[in-house]
Amino acid sequence: MNPELLLSRIRVVLCRPSHPGNIGAAARAMKTMGLSDLYLVQPKQFPDPEADARATGAVDVLNRAKIVDSLPQALVGASFAVAMSARQRDLGPVVGTPRETVQRLLAEAGQGEVALVFGNETHGLSNEEVLYCQAAVSIPTNPDFSSLNLGSAVQVMCYECRMSAFAGKPPIIEQGVTPFASAPAAHDEVEGFYGHLEKVMTDTGFYNPAQPGRLLPKLRRLFGRIRLEKDEINILRGILSATQVRTGHGRKE
Repeated sequence: MNPELLLSRIRVVLCRPSHPGNIGAAARAMKTMGLSDLYLVQPKQFPDPEADARATGAVDVLNRAKIVDSLPQALVGASFAVAMSARQRDLGPVVGTPRETVQRLLAEAGQGEVALVFGNETHGLSNEEVLYCQAAVSIPTNPDFSSLNLGSAVQVMCYECRMSAFAGKPPIIEQGVTPFASAPAAHDEVEGFYGHLEKVMTDTGFYNPAQPGRLLPKLRRLFGRIRLEKDEINILRGILSATQVRTGHGRKE
């Protein structure tokens, strides 16, 4: 199925968020990963200028956000929901890792609407709210410092959703970027470089043709580890030419 369609079927639900800035950060995290459906359950303060400021270019996600009174209302129409939980509850789904759980989420998104459910910044989700979900997930943070901002948690999960939707290879758009690589150097260009290098090494006394040893084969192996490009050959030969001029051995031929 089309990856963008899968991502469009994932709604992000924030339950009782207390800081409008975190709502904005979550919206920005969603949009950067291709998600756009935001639900807010009893937000303490929304709409709010701080939410708009933190959203940066994702204010459109905030403008389309649905505000509801309960988690069941936020899950209407969704066939599968994943709860963000820092611990395993006595009752409720087994807590999985982001990668494996998101794979389940995307599989369900192939059939219809699904949801990622996040709790309040201080108290997380209640046991009752977790029971409304069919799966649970915990982000494996540093045990010595496990505090994770709500916006950051949304970013991690949305990233995993995008990677899974695109089978680990999402498209990268490089608008207005000058390509860094040049065309591969031709065989004769590479051989011209080796000849030039040998001449400079001989003229400067670094290489003695009468006692060649294994220097030239080792240099060929060194440069052979990469596929030299035309620009790289030009740079290397430019360095050699400058060396010839400074040492009085003339310019490259």
